[in-house]
Amino acid sequence: MEVARPQQPILRQGYLPYDIVLNILARLPVKSVIRFRYISKSYNSSITTPNFISTHLKNIKDSHDNDNDNGFVIHMPSVTDNIGFQRPVCTVALDRTFDRISELGTPFDFHYIYTQIVGSCNGLLCFANSANVVYLWNPSIRMFKKLPGTCLGQLKHVTLGFAYHPENNDYKVVRISCLSLSTHEIEVYTLSSDSWRSVGRTTGLTATNVMFYDKNNPLPIPLVNGALHWVSNVVEGEENRRSRMIMAFDVNSERFRELALPDGSVDENTFQTFLALFKGKLALIAWEPSEQPGTQYSIWVMKEYGVIESWNKLFVVPFERVAHCIAFTEYGSLLVCYINDQVEAQGFKFVLVDTETLHEKKDPDIQHYSSVATFMESLVLFDGANVVSY
Repeated sequence: MEVARPQQPILRQGYLPYDIVLNILARLPVKSVIRFRYISKSYNSSITTPNFISTHLKNIKDSHDNDNDNGFVIHMPSVTDNIGFQRPVCTVALDRTFDRISELGTPFDFHYIYTQIVGSCNGLLCFANSANVVYLWNPSIRMFKKLPGTCLGQLKHVTLGFAYHPENNDYKVVRISCLSLSTHEIEVYTLSSDSWRSVGRTTGLTATNVMFYDKNNPLPIPLVNGALHWVSNVVEGEENRRSRMIMAFDVNSERFRELALPDGSVDENTFQTFLALFKGKLALIAWEPSEQPGTQYSIWVMKEYGVIESWNKLFVVPFERVAHCIAFTEYGSLLVCYINDQVEAQGFKFVLVDTETLHEKKDPDIQHYSSVATFMESLVLFDGANVVSY
């Protein structure tokens, strides 16, 4: 069926043709584009079509690719006071330095102590709280939506991932409910249908006894090469041998595959492991004892996706004190929290470390445990169903 094209406004002599105007608009910042919504119904119809939104998004990404220093993050306190239930405030900052750009108040209430940014795709943010309430929000266009309730009978030890599905130009939220070591239920929400559906139990895995880490906490589950990735415990054999491996959920086929961790990256002395995105590639962060007094973070990167031999240890970041990883940005900044810091009255201190230079920024403008994700402006969510504008 042929899709009706928005009626073009009648232009006076000397005015630019309509298609050229749209081409110019597709290269402007989001705030400038939004102003054209109120000029005429024709412009409003044109800039809210999926085709225009995709073209505008591509232009923004191309601009960011040409400027390696133009990355942004958004962060918010992940734990709030249980008195008053104030709406969380998000901070947009530069990726490399965490220098503050602006603050954004969330337009919805969570009413629970723990809140996380599940992920960020093309300017669309996914939030969840400890009661399994999930929101999608695009602060650039001041629109959000609350996702419907689960289609599963029971939710237990939940972990969430957020992904863009390029084959269908759609967005998905993947929720895994770990009922027991061998029993997992998985559901997928798609933005286009505005509904959840069950996709079975760990489809595609050869191992049957798998425990997904309850949280990649506090880092979002990384989306790399069209798949979401979890570090998981696997129990095998009659002796119940335990090992760790990566479970990758392909967003297109909605099946799992197993990826091995790099050799020598994890042993019995490893405290914790995280997965992250580093310059478009899958990264593993291992928190472990160091040869010197203190601990260290070893950061591995899979240079060629799916090729286990391509894992390469890029950075080793030593710390003299206990330092909990809070975030690892795509440009290589490691945000940590020093526990029991004698200098700070509250007993902890946040420090930003450049993993390439090991330079510390001692005041990254963060005072609370925070959830951090990448951020960019976009028009995504204009064409969604049940969207709330504020």
